[in-house]
Amino acid sequence: MRDAKFWISMAVFQLAFGMIIFAFTRQHYIELPTTDRALPGTTRNSTMDWLESASAITPPLLESATPSPSTIEDPIEISRQADEYFSSKDYSTAAMYYERLLMIDPSNVDVLNNLGLTLHYLGRSTEALQKLAEGVAIDPTNQRIWLTLGFVRLQNGSIEDARAALTTAIGISADSQIGQSAAEMLDNLPPPE
Repeated sequence: MRDAKFWISMAVFQLAFGMIIFAFTRQHYIELPTTDRALPGTTRNSTMDWLESASAITPPLLESATPSPSTIEDPIEISRQADEYFSSKDYSTAAMYYERLLMIDPSNVDVLNNLGLTLHYLGRSTEALQKLAEGVAIDPTNQRIWLTLGFVRLQNGSIEDARAALTTAIGISADSQIGQSAAEMLDNLPPPE
């Protein structure tokens, strides 16, 4: 049986983890690193330009002797390592760490979201969409995974599927920052045929 100290530390970890992932993925959504271009007939939104100029998190340099994900047991440390590799755009190493986290907790929607986005950046979009679909099946009210799903679908050219995912994200909470990001992406899509 776990004591209150353990559960408090887990709650703090989850909050910090969520904020870190939001900070890292927000910048990646804005930069659109796989293509870095707007859709034909669209322009970048001034809000997107403002977000790009906002201060970015500069992660500490990774240690050269970082242990492999299979040798680390602490989920907090595995998560920290995954986030560092993701933020330094070492997506293949980040994917290994996210996969290790999924071995510990296969139903963690935040990790499925992060792994899905990481796989997409590795050019493995089919796998990315599978991981994102798993996350949506586990928690269809998770707004971030719908945003990521819309982003990946858009990058793959599935505009109508992207529109559906982004609309779902907005429907969960239009006033949240994620909902506003989804609305901006949706506004930049070409009109439906």
